[in-house]
Amino acid sequence: MSTANNNDYPNAQLLVDVRWVEDHLASSEVVLLDARAQGYDAGHIPGAIWLNAKHLKDTSNHTFVSAEGFREVLERSGVSDGKTIVVYDDGSGVLATRVFYVLEYYGHIDRVKLLNGGYTAWTAAAKEISAEAPRVQIGTIAAVSDERRVITKEDIQAGGHNRILLDVRSADEFSGSDQRTNRKGGHIKGALHKEWKDALGPADELGVVRFKDFPTLKQEFETLGLSPDQTIVPYCQTNQRGAHTYFILRLLGYSDIRPYEGSWDEWGNAEDTEVVR
Repeated sequence: MSTANNNDYPNAQLLVDVRWVEDHLASSEVVLLDARAQGYDAGHIPGAIWLNAKHLKDTSNHTFVSAEGFREVLERSGVSDGKTIVVYDDGSGVLATRVFYVLEYYGHIDRVKLLNGGYTAWTAAAKEISAEAPRVQIGTIAAVSDERRVITKEDIQAGGHNRILLDVRSADEFSGSDQRTNRKGGHIKGALHKEWKDALGPADELGVVRFKDFPTLKQEFETLGLSPDQTIVPYCQTNQRGAHTYFILRLLGYSDIRPYEGSWDEWGNAEDTEVVR
């Protein structure tokens, strides 16, 4: 197994490297978003605009921020229709992939890319950093929700042909031994388990964590029992880790991925849900 540093993935256009970002820093057609939870003010890729991924979730309803709220967040970050959006976090987290997923849910398919290795890869390559926030030109972006990219509690309870539930939480959360703050611990009946971070390779000598290569990821998901002709339903606690697996499956060429947005935050606290330990 090796980490990804090639274009072997079926949807390799969704992933860029440090060189690509460096070559496009001056492009007016590219918007660079820093999705890290902290560290932006101390240093970021020049021209990157900070975006708080938490603003893309409506925690009161276990769902996405409204279309209006989505537009406001992205437009204030300089995003406009037709632009290429590149998102990064530290490279080993779930924030960039969460932004990626919500953008695709709101209709921006194949317009969003991730920096493999994130900000850690950028600094490890000794590239220039900046502590200055760029002047943002307010954008104009559409927001049309794509319900084929999400699934609800009621959908799961109704069942579905050729649908695979994929629990991407830790093994202890899956078994129920780690219940966190939920009323119920365990997993949804019939769910397979593969922790989200299994898709990441080990840190290299400079501390950079990148995605595993295509042959390794393909084999791991096939061994688990997944195939691209199925409907795959990732879920976790709040669908941040689930969104990471959404990105990985998109990268691998899976075409029908419908994360459970409510995830365990909803399922593990609802009165009418069945839980398996």
